[in-house]
Amino acid sequence: MPEMEKKYISHSEKDTLSLGRELGEKAGPGTVFALFGELGSGKTIIAKGIARGLGVTDEVTSASFTLLEIYSGRIPLYHFDLYRIKTRAELDLLFFEEYWDDGGVSIIEWADRAQGRLPDEFITIRIDYRTETERTITIEYPGD
Repeated sequence: MPEMEKKYISHSEKDTLSLGRELGEKAGPGTVFALFGELGSGKTIIAKGIARGLGVTDEVTSASFTLLEIYSGRIPLYHFDLYRIKTRAELDLLFFEEYWDDGGVSIIEWADRAQGRLPDEFITIRIDYRTETERTITIEYPGD
């Protein structure tokens, strides 16, 4: 079945956080969000919103320097940031596929660096610049 796609225009970080929160509130165990976008486009902002929607009270930051941060909410949140991944061997050391079956929600920033290792079904979130403050956010849901 074809994927379902929705487009949103975010006029501010607040809009992006709000959209992320809605996504987090609807997310269940095993949900994987694959985030795509240029540096500074808002991937971490939407990740913060998803975390809030999951009831995470800790401050969510870019995981760029640690590659993975784990947060507690109504279900666990695994926040991956693959920005620094350069080789398949580095990706192998992360074992990030093991988290998808662990009953939590995964957010993968820089998912284009996953080198074909995303799960069979995931929600794609693409964030594109429109202006300095506006973004087009495209969400693609897998088919049923």
